[in-house]
Amino acid sequence: MTAELLNGREIAKEYRAGLQSEVEKLKSQGIVPNLTVVIVGNDGASLSYVRSKNKAAEKIGMASSIVRLDEDTSEEEVLAAVEKLNNDDKVNGILVQVPLPSQVDENKVIEAIAPHKDVDGFSPVNIGRLYTGQRTFVPCTPLGIMELLKHTGSLEGKTVAVVGRSHIVGQPVAKLLTNENATVTLMHSRTKDMVASLKNFDIVVSAVGKPGLIKGSDLKEGAIVIDVGNTVVDEKLVGDVDFESAKEVASYITPVPGGVGPLTITMVLNNTLLAAKWHNEK
Repeated sequence: MTAELLNGREIAKEYRAGLQSEVEKLKSQGIVPNLTVVIVGNDGASLSYVRSKNKAAEKIGMASSIVRLDEDTSEEEVLAAVEKLNNDDKVNGILVQVPLPSQVDENKVIEAIAPHKDVDGFSPVNIGRLYTGQRTFVPCTPLGIMELLKHTGSLEGKTVAVVGRSHIVGQPVAKLLTNENATVTLMHSRTKDMVASLKNFDIVVSAVGKPGLIKGSDLKEGAIVIDVGNTVVDEKLVGDVDFESAKEVASYITPVPGGVGPLTITMVLNNTLLAAKWHNEK
């Protein structure tokens, strides 16, 4: 068996075409969805990622801008910048690029973003709404993972191992999978015989940042593999899964890069569109 590739770039391209149509409809009503990203400091990788979000938004017809603050900007000044965007009716979505400098409390900044503009879905309010089944912004990487999994068939009744329990990926994707009637086991660094037990699962989602953690021999024949790992090794981006061995066992697999990443940015755009729609509901 050789796995079918879940090409995130192609799936994202198709999804963004649909978003562009929705943006055009809103613009015909005089509504221009606006995504604004705040970045503190001059980290090259972060700035490149922010610019890619900016360009992606503009490409589908959204307005987008970047608020750049110096590395030594105080926490109070960052919070003031966020509050200014909260009060700007032209801005629908606010992202604050992390990590932030040591003098700025990341949690305080995330909590300061108005929930109705929190298109990352990291606000405690939006996380709470996700877990209580209310309308909310779902964190973008988990939402992207679910879009990839839609291309593999029904998830109902499938057994899923989610490796990694972060509030950004592992925990919310476990919730979304449960909503689709999958049976989910959330694994982490203290799980006994974690890798050895993966043969019991129909789907494996790994998001821990440990290159080569999972080999093809660890997987159930025909498993679906979603690799969220994103680590630079010898100037090359690699995932948690040994792709070459896993693709000979899996039925579907995501590459790194080009798998989950393009869908994460796409779901930022999706959430910004929703923010514009919800803001203008009568």
